[in-house]
Amino acid sequence: MVQYSVAQRKNVRILLVGDAGVGKTSLILSLVSEEFPEDVPPKAEEITIPANVTPEQVPTNIVDYSSTEQSDETLNEEILKAHVVCIVYSVEDDVSLDRITSHWLPLVRNAIGTEQTRKPIVLVGNKVDLIEYSTIDSVLTIMEDFPEVESCVECSAKTLHNISEMFYYAQKAVLHPTSPLYIMEEQDLTPACKKSLVRIFKICDIDGDNLLNDYELNLFQRRCFNTPLQPQILDEVKIVIQKNIPDGIYHDAVTLKGFLFLHCLFIQRGRNETTWAVLRRFGYNEQLEMCKDYLRPTLKIPPGSSTELSHRGQQFLIALFERYDKDGDGALSPEEHKMLFSTCPSAPWSYSTDIRKSCPTNDQGWVTLHGWLCRWTLMTLIDVMKTLEYLAYLGFNVHENDSQLAAIHVTRERRIDLAKRQSSRSVYMCHVIGPKGAGKTGMCRGFLVDDMKSLIGKEFRTNVVHCVNTVQVYGQEKHLLLRDIDVKHALDPLQPQEVNCDVACLVYDSSNPRSFEYIARIYIKYYAESKIPVMIVGTKGDLEERRQDYLLQPAEFCKKYKILEPHLFSLKSNKKEVYTKLATMAAFPRFQPAWILFYKHSHLRQFGLMTEDPTLWWKAGLGVAAATVLGIVVMKALHSAATHARY
Repeated sequence: MVQYSVAQRKNVRILLVGDAGVGKTSLILSLVSEEFPEDVPPKAEEITIPANVTPEQVPTNIVDYSSTEQSDETLNEEILKAHVVCIVYSVEDDVSLDRITSHWLPLVRNAIGTEQTRKPIVLVGNKVDLIEYSTIDSVLTIMEDFPEVESCVECSAKTLHNISEMFYYAQKAVLHPTSPLYIMEEQDLTPACKKSLVRIFKICDIDGDNLLNDYELNLFQRRCFNTPLQPQILDEVKIVIQKNIPDGIYHDAVTLKGFLFLHCLFIQRGRNETTWAVLRRFGYNEQLEMCKDYLRPTLKIPPGSSTELSHRGQQFLIALFERYDKDGDGALSPEEHKMLFSTCPSAPWSYSTDIRKSCPTNDQGWVTLHGWLCRWTLMTLIDVMKTLEYLAYLGFNVHENDSQLAAIHVTRERRIDLAKRQSSRSVYMCHVIGPKGAGKTGMCRGFLVDDMKSLIGKEFRTNVVHCVNTVQVYGQEKHLLLRDIDVKHALDPLQPQEVNCDVACLVYDSSNPRSFEYIARIYIKYYAESKIPVMIVGTKGDLEERRQDYLLQPAEFCKKYKILEPHLFSLKSNKKEVYTKLATMAAFPRFQPAWILFYKHSHLRQFGLMTEDPTLWWKAGLGVAAATVLGIVVMKALHSAATHARY
């Protein structure tokens, strides 16, 4: 599996500044040569340290400054280019120490101006070999007043004491900065850090009991550091938490308070890298925002291909649903739904409007597991990048130890489906097109409910234009998405994205004599020469069918253009074969003429294109087999009758 985490910086640029004579150049030369230079030039040349010899495995550039050789403008430019600034003072010179706050720190602040992020600072006390006392207490006071100061260190260029440590702290200030995580004055985590760690805690709480037990802590340890947590160390950690936070441990498991305290302790002890490793593993960048590349990794989708949930994606979403279905009733209540998406900035859809009107729900309007998978299937087809983003928020990358791309299946191109005369997809888009008031929305909503009669008399006022559910096509479950597209005027043009789909359903009101003209013109203009299968549906079939004010009546029109006869649909009939027909036509996009002949001449006409009784297929000379074989048999059986059919 891929260890997926946010990339760190590609290099670190360290600038050394300070008063003349404090030993800036000596520090650089001592690091490189590992001995104190007797002859010290006014300024050292820029030095690059290879990644393989640095503790953090990052190439490091070290830049010196000399007031005798460089202007103030050059200094400002170098400050802006640097990732971290080391302010060097002499521990034996009180003046150089005082000038940290009176000159150098204000100078760095003025140089960066209105930059949103502070420039990290490391205070370096040189010449510690000349004194027998420490200046650290004075420096700690400075750190409290200037939050950008990440750390301080005393060293000696002459004895090489703490030279490597000094540059390590400088690197660390860039790669694992303290200020985004910790508020020094308050001795507490920043709000942004707390928010991030709360999300991480929720994702790692697999059983949803608001505690991290030993199993969950071990998984957390493996995911973040690729190593197990030894039982003895785990017990020691719990003892430390219990000693400092009485309610940090509950039933021998770590609470959220205990988890936050642990990271606070890491930072207080200078172990920033531990907390940063966790944050980066869960997708956070240096500003504690979810990294764009983590949320939306590059996904190549060839023209004509579509996107579906893979098996791993479905299994992850099923486990997520079951974790938050606290009462085990097979549906997510509004509160359970809210808790499920608490690791996200917001839910990807409106629970009160979108969910109830786009996918199957229970009698209370709560989304069921079936509806939950349907809604994700819908989003994956129409906005796969949003699916990737929310899978990252919900922790797919961590639980699956892989990029969320593993949750997506990219189908083969449609032209290949057409060439093979069958589709390998399991999700189909059907555009339901027709004039306003024709009954399109009622037909779409009828797809979601068991009893379509319950929709009679309801007004459908909503911006939700997609409905999704499953149908059986030759024993295989397929998702069918219905998109409701209004045509206000007969001559109104359709946009390409409104035309292109897997199957088109042109809807007219069979009781309105002026309704059919709309879809007749649409068919002739957009679909007559297209390879997209088309079905014409006359709604309100329970009312008196009126003669249409058009050159051809619907049945004559279909006969002329060799498409299926109009399907009369009514909510009162509670018959749903229209949805199976649409899905079947999408699955076999080039069999439409053969289906017409079969539909016209077979005694199975009353069942439409499908029947639940497999013996009837045998009577018709068609074995219940794989879809491709079925199509071939149909074509052979009808060869003599189909010579006039247009493909």
